[in-house]
Amino acid sequence: MLDGLAEWWDALELWLVQRWFPVQFVLVMAVLIPLCLALAWLLGRIVDRVATWFGTDRWDENTAPRVDTRADRAE
Repeated sequence: MLDGLAEWWDALELWLVQRWFPVQFVLVMAVLIPLCLALAWLLGRIVDRVATWFGTDRWDENTAPRVDTRADRAE
């Protein structure tokens, strides 16, 4: 199983390396841009979920802003 995957990857890599550089660039970007966007979206979702486990997020309408009253008393 892994030998077949390694051979397929080697053949793909050899095919890509033999292309003209602008074609290589376009092909790599056609794969990397969607992959990076999907990874960024997934990481954003994971961070949002973990943040909700540890408390409310800062955009919660029910959370009142904290007011420091000590500054008023100092004068």
